[in-house]
Amino acid sequence: MPHTKIKNLLCSAIDSVSSSISDYARNPGKDFSRDRKLPPGKLMRFMIAEGSSTTKNELLDFFGMNTQSPSSSAFFQQREKLKPEALKKVFDSFTGSIPSCTDGYSGYRLLAADGSTASFFSNDKYSPPDEYFISPGNSIKGAYSIHINAFQDLGSHLYTAALLQPVHQKDEFRAFCTIVDRHPVVPGSKNVYIGDRGYCSYNNMAHVIQNGQFFPFRTKDIHQKGLVGKFDFPDDETFDITVNVTLVRSHSSKIDCGDTYRRFIDAATSFDYIEYGSNDTYPISFRVVRVKLSESLNTP
Repeated sequence: MPHTKIKNLLCSAIDSVSSSISDYARNPGKDFSRDRKLPPGKLMRFMIAEGSSTTKNELLDFFGMNTQSPSSSAFFQQREKLKPEALKKVFDSFTGSIPSCTDGYSGYRLLAADGSTASFFSNDKYSPPDEYFISPGNSIKGAYSIHINAFQDLGSHLYTAALLQPVHQKDEFRAFCTIVDRHPVVPGSKNVYIGDRGYCSYNNMAHVIQNGQFFPFRTKDIHQKGLVGKFDFPDDETFDITVNVTLVRSHSSKIDCGDTYRRFIDAATSFDYIEYGSNDTYPISFRVVRVKLSESLNTP
């Protein structure tokens, strides 16, 4: 898709939110009621385009080095009037307007999950601040951080969803499940959620399965301590084997798992489909694929 069309779609999403700005203002009917140098549409465009320089320099650059550009204080005041839901709506409208690329993937939409921590300016207004504050390190004042959990469509190279967490409440497992449960599925296609070793868990698998979608997760080798480390697998360099597992959260001998593997999930591990201590079970089936990457490294 030409970059000009992509830009037009983004501008259209911003204009759509601007046209109903009262729905996204902290004080409807009062905020954004007067003409300013940073009306809602231009405010959101600047927030999206803003780089890593000082706010003053970014404003000068955005307004073409015009000496009459808004001050940093004016920008902060306008920004405070805008609810976070405004930019979320822009994000959802923009990403929803770009067709997903499933060509070449047999109707499957490949979505890669990953997380990254970002640090930003010191500001004690975050409540409670300890959730965001990180150790000073080389900074006298320290810094504040958030953990960004994001999904990217590998076909369109478009970020399709994101969830922000305070740095001290980082939980990529919970973020993954939350995003999967609310992620849209393009009619006529299936989502394939791709995760590295940090995403391989029974709870993540179950959430994807409950939503009728698919996943490949990388995990530790069969000879290492990990999710697939205690199955009865051949010691072949490569294989593709389906395993049937019954998940339990009680040690009761009354629980019959038949001829499937039995796996106990303790209280410290999240699993949303069985209450800890109950005699309920959750059957799950998945394929374990071991591939040879080099002469010295094998990984499933």
